[in-house]
Amino acid sequence: MDAVSAPEISRPVRDVNRLTAEHNLPAHAYAVLAALACLPIGITWDISWHLSIGRDTFWTPAHVVIQIGGVVPALLFALHAFRTTFFGTAQEKAAAVSFFGARAPLGAWVTMWGSLAMLTSAPFDDWWHNTYGLDVKIISPPHAVLGLGMLAVALGVLLFLLSWQNRLTGKAQSTAAILFTLAIGLLVAEKSVFLLEYTWANLQHGSWFYKVIAAQFPILFVIAARASRMRWAATIAAGTYTVIVLFMVWILPLFPAQPKLAPIYNPVDHMVPPPFPLLLIVPAFAIDCIFQLFRLKNFGNATQTAPWGKRALKNIAVVLAVAVLFLGLSLVIDWNFSKFLLSPAAENWLFSGNRHWPYYSQPGDWQHRFWGLDPARARDYDPLRMSGVFVAYLCAVVSSSIGLLLGNWMLKVRR
Repeated sequence: MDAVSAPEISRPVRDVNRLTAEHNLPAHAYAVLAALACLPIGITWDISWHLSIGRDTFWTPAHVVIQIGGVVPALLFALHAFRTTFFGTAQEKAAAVSFFGARAPLGAWVTMWGSLAMLTSAPFDDWWHNTYGLDVKIISPPHAVLGLGMLAVALGVLLFLLSWQNRLTGKAQSTAAILFTLAIGLLVAEKSVFLLEYTWANLQHGSWFYKVIAAQFPILFVIAARASRMRWAATIAAGTYTVIVLFMVWILPLFPAQPKLAPIYNPVDHMVPPPFPLLLIVPAFAIDCIFQLFRLKNFGNATQTAPWGKRALKNIAVVLAVAVLFLGLSLVIDWNFSKFLLSPAAENWLFSGNRHWPYYSQPGDWQHRFWGLDPARARDYDPLRMSGVFVAYLCAVVSSSIGLLLGNWMLKVRR
């Protein structure tokens, strides 16, 4: 009895992993990635709309693009779940997760729940603006719901593409790895939008900026470097973020705009672009180099056969090295590049210096100086000191550790 039942119980697991060269990515894998790109593009466009025109109807093009980014992947995954549940092969059902009898990959369920949160935030946001007017900050309650929904949508797409990367072989696996890496880059771009009020160039001589980026970005780059089958995955993810933001920096000002709400202190006549992107590609490249130096790239399972103690020491060394290089390079690059962005030399179409201020901000010398360095303003006083650097380093260590743990777990994702 035992000899017969054991193979039957383990067969679904073997079936999940038994994808060979003739298997390819499903066509909707490309569609969900393209839809995912609508999220950072749409939210950046929406912020520009608020800064250039003001509060408008809900059915602005920017809002529509955001909802496309959430609804389209959810619909495609819902169709995938319907087909798998009722018409799927035994192998397809084995590679799915059951939810109330319906079967779909784990990432599909995460995306569908995220899309539901995004749709819920839409009427909430409309009511919030009608009741309280313009948002003072990006992170308002309805925007927080929207942000969590967008994060879930992106994570679901990541997990879906990851499951295919981990099961496919040959060229199909390489294609899945590319899509997975690009999805991480889109998630970096999405996250950067919600961190915008903490990452202005004017804040990059204060400690809060370095704490924020050290806590938020290493986790994604470490996941890319560890879980993706691409050799320079973290660099490609950072490059994807940079391309998305530069696209919006250079394209948005080409469209005319006119403020509709008072007071108007800065009469813009075009769509306000976002600030120039952070130069994350440099520390991301360093992270890739660390993973290749320590032979922690996902080109096989050799690292998993080493003794537990040796793996633990290697992981600790990697985390500490990632934190040092990420924070150290950011301090050198952002500290100096922010000086350039606040100078007259950056006031052009290429760097968009001094062009990202909203119509309701009063022009002044505050636009060209660093904030948080005046001790007379105790509430905003935030100079960069050694204590702040130490806290930022601890943030980078925690973020990198979580990224490595998630990256190691992602190596096993098959469903």
